[in-house]
Amino acid sequence: MNVLVKLIVVLMVSTLSAFVTTETEAYTITVTVKDAANNEGKIFLALYNSETDFLDTIYKGTKSTITNNGCTVTFKDIPKGVYAISIFHDENDNGKMDTNFVGIPKEAYGCSNNAKGFMGPPKWKDANFELNANKTLTIAL
Repeated sequence: MNVLVKLIVVLMVSTLSAFVTTETEAYTITVTVKDAANNEGKIFLALYNSETDFLDTIYKGTKSTITNNGCTVTFKDIPKGVYAISIFHDENDNGKMDTNFVGIPKEAYGCSNNAKGFMGPPKWKDANFELNANKTLTIAL
C-alpha cells in the first residue's frame, strides 16, 4: 500500500507540474535619441514586433520631451523576439510627422540600426534587431 501511495503522489505532482505555466522572460529596450536640431516639440518613438506591421501598426509607442537635443526612453516588459524602432522629431508639436505634398518627411526621423531608406522609408531587414537580453540602442536623427 505504501508503494501505491507514493506512486499516486508522484503522478499527481507530475500532472500538476504540466499545468504550471513558465514565466515569459521580459526585457527592457533603452533608446537614446541624439542629434535633434533643437529642444522644441517632442520625440515620438514606436516599437514594432513584425515585418508586416513595420511603420504601420505600432506594438508599443511613447513620446518624450527633448533635453540637450536628445532624450532617453525605456520600453519595459518586452518579450524575447525580433523588433525594430522608428522615431521622429515632432518639432512643431502637432502630434504627427509632417510631410510635403509628395509624402517626403519634413521633420527629422530615424530607425534602429540607424537604417536609412533609399527612395522610400527604411526597410525592416535593415532596422530589425533580436531581443534576448536587455538592450541599449542609440539612434541619431
